[in-house]
Amino acid sequence: MSNTLVSVVIPTRNRPELVLRAVRSAFNQTYRDIEVIVVIDGPDSASHETLRTIPDARLKIIALKQSVGGSDARNIGVENANGDWVAFLDDDDEWLTTKIVKQMDLALHSNSLFPVVTCYFIGRTPLGDFIGPRRTPDPEEPLCEYLFSRRGFFPREGQLQTTLILTSRELMRRVPFTSGLQRHQDTDWYLRIAAVAGVEIKFVCEPLSIWYLEDNRPKVSGASDWRYSLEWLRGVRSIITARAYAGFIATQLAPEASRQGDWAAFFPLLREAVAEGRALPIDLILYLGTWFIPLSLRRNLRLALQRVWPVRIEAPL
Repeated sequence: MSNTLVSVVIPTRNRPELVLRAVRSAFNQTYRDIEVIVVIDGPDSASHETLRTIPDARLKIIALKQSVGGSDARNIGVENANGDWVAFLDDDDEWLTTKIVKQMDLALHSNSLFPVVTCYFIGRTPLGDFIGPRRTPDPEEPLCEYLFSRRGFFPREGQLQTTLILTSRELMRRVPFTSGLQRHQDTDWYLRIAAVAGVEIKFVCEPLSIWYLEDNRPKVSGASDWRYSLEWLRGVRSIITARAYAGFIATQLAPEASRQGDWAAFFPLLREAVAEGRALPIDLILYLGTWFIPLSLRRNLRLALQRVWPVRIEAPL
């Protein structure tokens, strides 16, 4: 791995304390051949001044004159990357010190043309920590079903996320993030790379990132909007299975609509899942639970179940 440069791309806006933590976790890696590219997505003097306090020549700050959104900010970071490998880090998350060295070891020993290396994570919430995802993809399992189709009652059963990903710069240039996409930016990318010959998802089977969740901070990707998400889902219908289509409605659209108190969406979304997708009993149970069990109770039940049935970290088959 000597002299193999990894470019770390971090988009940010108006969160100077958080991005400082993220950058420090990147520079604290035991893997030393890295550069860190922070893309400040629009006017944000506080983040720029905070980052200038880091005395490391490996830090590159790109301050955009106007906001372009997370997808384009990441693409700009990749365009300015010098490394053959790219790792993404969200500004409100952080890495454990051995993340890059262990992912690079797996990537460089892979027989795949385009390995996409991920890892387990520590999910940090105000109510406690948990380890995810609960499983890795089964052999021959469509990636869309791994991401969207739940087999049990735990969220993030199958999970990929930008903070966890390391891959080649060549793949990112062939398949960049979709420009202008307001939400589902990383998910959209996973679905599109799944069709690229030579792509293989590889897991480092230990938690190497801390993913901060459910802390009521504004998200860079914007507020939830189930209508926008539904239109996005319909737009990718041709590259996902009917099973995944129904699963996304049950586990992502229904929770969004429920949180917004939009009961007018209850029957249309249910009808969409059944008529346009292939909803299984677990999807219908999760759908109904989202609407009729209060969110606070669902969170407490999940935490209790996670203590009883913790994640067993196993290598993919």
